[in-house]
Amino acid sequence: MSRKPRNPYYFGAPTDHFDGVRFFNPGGVAPGTLRDLWKWRTNGQRARWPRRLELPTPARPADHVTGSNLRVTMVGHASMLIQISGLNILTDPVWSDRASPFSFAGPKRVIRPGIAFDDLPPIDIVLVTHNHYDHLDLKTLEALYHEHGPHFVTPLGNDTIVHAVIPEAKMSAIDWGERLDYWDGLSVIAEPCHHWSARGIADQRMALWSAFVLETPAGRIYHIGDTGFHDGINYRAVAEKYGDFRLAILPVGAYEPRWFMRGQHQNPEEAVEGFRLANATYAIGHHFGTFQLTDEPFDAPTQALAAALETAEIDHDRFLPLRAGEMFDVPDT
Repeated sequence: MSRKPRNPYYFGAPTDHFDGVRFFNPGGVAPGTLRDLWKWRTNGQRARWPRRLELPTPARPADHVTGSNLRVTMVGHASMLIQISGLNILTDPVWSDRASPFSFAGPKRVIRPGIAFDDLPPIDIVLVTHNHYDHLDLKTLEALYHEHGPHFVTPLGNDTIVHAVIPEAKMSAIDWGERLDYWDGLSVIAEPCHHWSARGIADQRMALWSAFVLETPAGRIYHIGDTGFHDGINYRAVAEKYGDFRLAILPVGAYEPRWFMRGQHQNPEEAVEGFRLANATYAIGHHFGTFQLTDEPFDAPTQALAAALETAEIDHDRFLPLRAGEMFDVPDT
């Protein structure tokens, strides 16, 4: 009788961030225990969010953006459309109504997607940073596969999860430091971020999480889906490796209470410091205002980001928290 693999998603030799069964953050903070989770969820400090918000103006993106132009349109949470060098790239696409394994329970979207699914331009690449339900939504990925047939790029192990539902999907699973050069003039490189992964109770950290660097003729983009600040270690590392970025896409929400979230979600003040350390010219803030995942009030991330930029003496036009349907044409540096 064959034995069930200890890790159902990935099999490989141990590395400095994989012990043979689970991935980990070198020198980092481990995720909280189930006891910690219970302490947080019963603390009575969860703010009341709006039940539903109207989407002011749904975006209708152009089919392509060419030349030195770079345009980012917010779908919601960590889902964005990046248009650059004639390519259309989606990050962590979630069009489902809930960020959950269930259709009847779990965090519910308070605002509809900023781009209607049928209004998407042809999608070339889909980046999935990790397997949490607010970032890896199999229903949306399946719809994208059938409608657009994109190239899916994700860290190690997540390909197994996606291929179980879409076995014929074009998929590349890469480790930290690995790069893909399939597209003329564009490269995708996986880089470390301080987070974790799980689809359930028993599979914690069995698939890798990552940030992505996009190298393009129109400049570099540094995209992070989720991360703890980790003393700025990863921000310093990418600045040393790449020099600078035209744009950084950084999470600014889902950060309270700090004692529990510190190792997995940075707060706006840390995001501003990360923006500075990464040597980016512009930034987009995301991971707020769509699904209530943590305790802070609905408008706290944008208010805290504005205060942090003021304290750091950084022009607010350089770090924009995009709401659903908003579009940012990033100035050419």
